[in-house]
Amino acid sequence: MELELLSRLNEMRSKRIAVIVATDMTDGSQSGKGRQRLFVRGEISDDEPLNDELNARFLSGKSGSVGEVFLAVYLPPPRLVIIGAVHISQHMVGLAQAAGFDVSVIDPRTAFASPERFPNVTLHAEWPDEILNDQPLDSYTALAALTHDPKIDDVPLEAALHAGCFYVGALGGRKTNEKRIARLRSSGVSDDQLARIDAPIGLDIGATSPAEIAVAVLGSVIANLRGKA
Repeated sequence: MELELLSRLNEMRSKRIAVIVATDMTDGSQSGKGRQRLFVRGEISDDEPLNDELNARFLSGKSGSVGEVFLAVYLPPPRLVIIGAVHISQHMVGLAQAAGFDVSVIDPRTAFASPERFPNVTLHAEWPDEILNDQPLDSYTALAALTHDPKIDDVPLEAALHAGCFYVGALGGRKTNEKRIARLRSSGVSDDQLARIDAPIGLDIGATSPAEIAVAVLGSVIANLRGKA
């Protein structure tokens, strides 16, 4: 791989931007100029012959060959940010980690956000805006707001919608969500963005217990990650 392309690849990966390196294998060498191209998600021309295949690979995350071209896919590791150190979150952490997510839990309520209740996860007992300023959300991040408290949930929900997180969900019934929508709309969030909020949160599987709700939420997260929602 040429140094310029390698530098660009490393730059994109450090910024958590999805890229694919396409190698034309008909040349028989890996060192010649022009045989490798780097594609950045969201910046591919409509005229690009590999457009459909590239977009499919960005969703699946799988590398492989298309004819004589090998596509090496580099996706940022998916993140799951959980707002609220509640019972549902305790079940979600282990499930999400087993599914390959980099999980963090944010809750300023220290009585809930304690290492004893969340021993094996990145835990922030701080207000969400304080954490998200230093660790901004992106399109390979899912955010689940579970506190039921607008003082804690609203700011990260708005941030997730503006950042284009691949999944944004919030706990609460119809009336709670209507009030939430009104608050976010008044703060400038568009109707198109608001329509992306998964509320009531999670797959409709009849979940009732915290563990079952955790499964339902993670199912929605994965479905959105894989383009199946």
